[in-house]
Amino acid sequence: MFAETLKKVIDNVDGGIGAVIMGLDGIPVESYVRQTDRVDINTIGMEFSFILTQVRKAGESLQVGPVEELTIKAERLILIMRMLTPQYFFGVALTPEGNFGKARYLMRLAGPKLVAQL
Repeated sequence: MFAETLKKVIDNVDGGIGAVIMGLDGIPVESYVRQTDRVDINTIGMEFSFILTQVRKAGESLQVGPVEELTIKAERLILIMRMLTPQYFFGVALTPEGNFGKARYLMRLAGPKLVAQL
């Protein structure tokens, strides 16, 4: 069920590479990568889940409220991570030219459906 939602998000955004639902412990629940792309979305999610955990801790210690979303823009990749629950996040990888705004919009729409399936 998760795979269908992930596929819908990635296939409907320009530059979509892959998506993952992952726990903050780095263990993936489900992932989807376009066949034409050679990206290990699980490894990307696992490596950046540590950073997301640290940002969440910083937010708590500074009392600014819970982190909802974190974006990392690198030379060859844009990674958007959106919290679904306190333990799980939804990550989407895009090409640098990808439609960042549409990806965020589709992630926000898909969030409640994914949470209901967790």
